[in-house]
Amino acid sequence: MTPANIPFWKIAPLVRLLFPFIAGIMLEYYYMYEYSFLLLALICYTSAILIFNVFSLETRYHTYKLQGIMIQIVLCILAMLLTYQNDVRNRNEWYGNQYTKNAKLLVRLCEPPVSKAKTFKAETSVLAVVFHDTSMVSTGQLDLYFSQDSNPRPTFGSIILIDAPIQVIKNTGNPGAFDYERYSKLQGKFHTVFLTTGSYIIIPGTDHFDINKYLFHARDFIVSTLQGSLPMDKKVSGLAEALLIGYKGDLDKELLQAYSNTGVVHIIAISGLHLGLIYAMLTWIFNMFPFIRKSKHAKVIFILAFLWLFSFVTGASASVLRSAVMFTCIVIGKNYFRSASIYNSLASSAFLLLCYNPYFLWDVGFQLSYTAVYGIVWLQKPIYRKFYVQTKLLNKIWQMTAVTIAAQITTFPVCLYYFHQFPNMFLITNLTAVPLSTLILFVEIIIVALAWWPAAAILAGKCCYGLVWIMNKIIMYCNDVPYARIDAIHATLFSTVSLYILLLSSIAWLLHKAKFFKYLAICGGLACIALFIVNKLQKQDQKKIIVYNIPNKKAIDFINHDKFLFIGDSSLRQNDAASNYSLKPTRTEFQVSQEVGEINGLIFHERYIQFHTNTIMIIDSAVNFYSRTSRLKIDVLIISGNPSLDLENINKAICAKVVVFDASNSLWKIARWKKQCEQLLLRCFSVTEKGAFILDIQ
Repeated sequence: MTPANIPFWKIAPLVRLLFPFIAGIMLEYYYMYEYSFLLLALICYTSAILIFNVFSLETRYHTYKLQGIMIQIVLCILAMLLTYQNDVRNRNEWYGNQYTKNAKLLVRLCEPPVSKAKTFKAETSVLAVVFHDTSMVSTGQLDLYFSQDSNPRPTFGSIILIDAPIQVIKNTGNPGAFDYERYSKLQGKFHTVFLTTGSYIIIPGTDHFDINKYLFHARDFIVSTLQGSLPMDKKVSGLAEALLIGYKGDLDKELLQAYSNTGVVHIIAISGLHLGLIYAMLTWIFNMFPFIRKSKHAKVIFILAFLWLFSFVTGASASVLRSAVMFTCIVIGKNYFRSASIYNSLASSAFLLLCYNPYFLWDVGFQLSYTAVYGIVWLQKPIYRKFYVQTKLLNKIWQMTAVTIAAQITTFPVCLYYFHQFPNMFLITNLTAVPLSTLILFVEIIIVALAWWPAAAILAGKCCYGLVWIMNKIIMYCNDVPYARIDAIHATLFSTVSLYILLLSSIAWLLHKAKFFKYLAICGGLACIALFIVNKLQKQDQKKIIVYNIPNKKAIDFINHDKFLFIGDSSLRQNDAASNYSLKPTRTEFQVSQEVGEINGLIFHERYIQFHTNTIMIIDSAVNFYSRTSRLKIDVLIISGNPSLDLENINKAICAKVVVFDASNSLWKIARWKKQCEQLLLRCFSVTEKGAFILDIQ
């Protein structure tokens, strides 16, 4: 047992080293220091540390704090250099540094094409940039889209020559919407290209060895085995595939949303939960074999071999590989360093993962995995010890409850920040879904293992079907319970940090009774209260007009305080994908939740709309304006619905401060109207190019 007076950073030294490493990653990501500057700084600080060894022992003793600070600065600089090297844009061979307007790209498909609504999508790796008479070897990744009627259709591993312009990945520009541009950049992708028949050539005879080929074959084998063993039911088979290997191609969207709303979506994504269950099962199985149980080396080798085998068979996704590294460090630490702290094992796994890819730091799965495990390690035992349960079954249930509560405490601020909702039913759903998903996972492993024996596989499939059906029914029922979740919660980075300070400091104070944590908790609480007051004041004064960027849709919000009036396509009033992706995040961002039929200050006239001090006109059909002796003055002219009109004639009757073209107009018409605006010296705004148009009314 570790003595209580030993500092935490001595028990888990890697935790102390992890913080400057993370700081270095963030500094390089946000400020983008030059390589020469970083190299010079590294040489200077490393030389300074070496110089200390020349000094006497007494001098080194008195300056040990300064040496420690310098070591942490060096670690920070190393992290900055590592982040610089991982940014593909800093490499001369990146295709973006070689590509010109008339160049072609030679790419290889890194995954089987995934079917979308109107296209197929595939991730590709760039092999070369091809010019008229030469080519340059290149690197980089590119998202490829091609129409569903394309012929011939590329497959996994195909090498194709692209003769089509690449497009920069851009966001929709709707406030609060998912930042897809940033997400793609963190994955090293900056461009997309859309292909039609005739804009690409498949290069024949280019098959090569690729471990991903065998991983996709293994995935296809598992999917076909499950589909052949389970009774025909899309919702059941789709969820079964997601539970075992994380394949979401057949997953029902409504069911997925229900799992998200009830706080158990983590059981669908292959992550730490699945690896933890496999680890527990492997430990139990191998303990039954005396020669493995008695040999430390054999136990570690067998457990890690099966963990990594499962990771690769299930597709070797980023989330499962992160979990595999985490459990590898835990298994090694537990078996070879019995006195080692679990925090040290967690810090070492995080350190290794960030060395491999510094951009994991911004991955939601990475953040949730480590905050959840940290919560379980730190809080599960104190919560469990609060109540003593004599009954064995109830004691097991209470243990699971303590684990769920501990994980939820440390993850819910992150969930609020990214998902803006809190599942009130999380305790009930986790207590039912986690045990059921554990049984399902083991039964599915049995199904795959018995694939050579169809009769036995089908029998196990019926058992699996029943378990998945029961779990789906429970989740759907909990999802339909009134007030099953708190939705549209406004959260910013500052509010999330303040909430974490309040939450973790309060718990630390309750556990350790240290005054420092009490005062820190008070500061966090005051910051949360101040943010709440500021948000309330901002919401009371806000008056906005928002023209959204939703492809082929008309969508306009008039916002007054905490209410809004919507004008646009009726389909967007439903909770469809476009509404949840574009409208809901923006309304959450501006903290408006109540839709009304009329709001203060909004008056509909025959030809225009008056909103407080501003006049707005919406033209969504062909109209003829006749010249007037005095032109009608309009603040905002919104052109929607792809109408046939001539801006020159409209300008003779209307004097508009700004002309807005929404996303329901075709691109070629917007281009023509923009040229007319330039000739007429009219200010114009295209939401398809610049994102949502927002007018703040004073």
